[in-house]
Amino acid sequence: KAIGYYEQSLAIARERKNRLIEAAALGNLGLTYYYLGNYAKSIAYQEQRLVISRELNDRLGESQALGNLGLNYDSLGQYPQAIDQYQKSLAIARALKDRKGEGTMLGNLGVAYWSLEDYPKSIDYHEQHLAIATEINDRRGQGNALGNLGNAYYAMKNYPKVIESQTKSLAIAIEIKNRFGEATALGNLGNAYEAQGNYPKAVEYHQKRLTIAREINDRLGEGGALNNLGLCLSLLGDYKAAENHLRSAIGVWESLRTGLTDNQKISIAETQAKTYRLLQRVLVEQNRSDAALEIAEQGRSRAFAELLTSRLKSRSSDVQKSLTAPNLEEIRAIAKAQNATLVEYSIINPDLLYIWVIKPNGEISFHRSNLDAKVSIPQLVADSRGVRRSGGKFDRKSRSSNAPIAEDSEAMDTLKKLHQLLIEPIAAKLPTDPTQRIIFIPQGDLFGVAFPALRTSKGQFLIERHTLSSAPSIQTLQLTREKAKLTPKNSNVLIVGNPTMPIVNNTQLENLSGAESEAIEIAKIFKTQPILGNQATKATVLEKMKTASIVHLATHGLLDKLKGDIPGAVALAPSGQDSGLLTSSEIFDLKLTTNLLVLSACDTGRGDITGDGVIGLSRSLISAGIPSVIVTLWAVPDLPTAELMIEFYNQLNQNPDKAQALRQAMLKTIKTHPDPKDWAAFNLIGEAK
Repeated sequence: KAIGYYEQSLAIARERKNRLIEAAALGNLGLTYYYLGNYAKSIAYQEQRLVISRELNDRLGESQALGNLGLNYDSLGQYPQAIDQYQKSLAIARALKDRKGEGTMLGNLGVAYWSLEDYPKSIDYHEQHLAIATEINDRRGQGNALGNLGNAYYAMKNYPKVIESQTKSLAIAIEIKNRFGEATALGNLGNAYEAQGNYPKAVEYHQKRLTIAREINDRLGEGGALNNLGLCLSLLGDYKAAENHLRSAIGVWESLRTGLTDNQKISIAETQAKTYRLLQRVLVEQNRSDAALEIAEQGRSRAFAELLTSRLKSRSSDVQKSLTAPNLEEIRAIAKAQNATLVEYSIINPDLLYIWVIKPNGEISFHRSNLDAKVSIPQLVADSRGVRRSGGKFDRKSRSSNAPIAEDSEAMDTLKKLHQLLIEPIAAKLPTDPTQRIIFIPQGDLFGVAFPALRTSKGQFLIERHTLSSAPSIQTLQLTREKAKLTPKNSNVLIVGNPTMPIVNNTQLENLSGAESEAIEIAKIFKTQPILGNQATKATVLEKMKTASIVHLATHGLLDKLKGDIPGAVALAPSGQDSGLLTSSEIFDLKLTTNLLVLSACDTGRGDITGDGVIGLSRSLISAGIPSVIVTLWAVPDLPTAELMIEFYNQLNQNPDKAQALRQAMLKTIKTHPDPKDWAAFNLIGEAK
């Protein structure tokens, strides 16, 4: 109803050319869509309001538009962006001596810092907000500040203080008939009672919040209430009721994704991930691990799958894929089509790991690992990679493969521990034929695991027993396979080595003589000429990539966010006004027909780890249309890398199976360079053929 009136107001304002009222109507529409959970539409309206307010030098309108943009970014989980908008709004409010606006922005900053787990700073902002609200008798502001203080105390496990603050907030909300505030306070009280183990009382409060949220069509509040009801009911042992509520919550979360950009979908997925994890656990408790696998798939790489699907549809009218996550039948079909054993991991919480193994014949097995309190997956992964961190951020330096490394024995022990944790529980379900491929579907910190280097208790590397590759999700395997079918086959090969290095942070990147030799030798295999030195400009490489079936880039890789929101870049030769850096954001927007791209550079498989997978170069390359990508997990040394890459292409010339070729190259490299740092960084993502 509000939207209807605001749209009438907007139409009249535009007819009368009243820009001030037009801006106000746009802002009100944006705020209404925010409460409905339509963040894409809300942001669009607030940005329009911001432009008009600045044109009119309407500082109050500008401040309000900035603050409302911050609300949207906060709800999307984009907290640094939210803080930036709030700070700008706060500065204007103070300049205008707008005490209410100042208090509101202080409170919003407190909420953002709470999300970033900076609780002392959060409390400080909320106390400032409460003081201003009390001073100007802003009852709504007082209620909000008290509720937000209660949330901060909750994070610090001071539950009596939580209940005191939230009860006061609830009373004010009821007094001023603030239904949204009332629902929020009820939910927060439910959380406090749940934390104290009083689950029946917690259920009562969450149910009241759910009722109000549905009455006022607060979709975000509805999803939160359903999730929390599911948690409390599961703690009471009522798993069926918990499942129903959690499935309803996921239905709400799915509805909030409409119209969002890829980046926004990634951010909002992070705020919703706990529901998918909790539902997996509830289903496993009911001995329904197969159903839990479906939810594990539904909760990961959704933005990536939706992106790939939309791009596939745009390139072929024959592609009629659904945007829904695969069901069990479809998961089995994907394993059969890949002719590979799929291994999917799901980290439910720090002390619980789920593993599914899906064989090509459709058999699905499940293993639950209750982790020792002393076992930290993030720490194990970090320890296994510790010896491979080089002194620079983006150096691929020549080094002697015989150089002693003090931490090697410790790292080897960690690789054994990871094998014990990730492989041994399912070893009996893995193929005995070493040529049969295993595709790992990691999650979270497990994306940083070098699976080929995992060691058995007898010291054998996993790559010696199996052929390996990986993917962000089972669904993305289906999509990369379809892309591979659409990719035209040709003999064009692009080999780039040791470009004239660009300047980064006022320093020219180091020359890579080993990468140049690598490129020259690989070019001989394909009877082509490599592109080297100052010939390897970004413009030249991008032009040749359009028609190349295989692209090999032997250069520096960077982890920085140099352009846009996606970390990562490839160093190419600068020319004219071009810096020579090909960034992940630029790659993301390309439309390529390359079948295989190898980034023989440092850290090209790393990036921001999210529920949607690793956001970086590898994701951008697959998004650009490349079904098979080989990237690295750490800074790779020159000489062993060159040997491994040359052998990889020799093998690929004999056998088009990329996973088999990479395995054979690793096995040969192990003989002369047995340390995993010299060969195990390379990871094949996507299609093997």
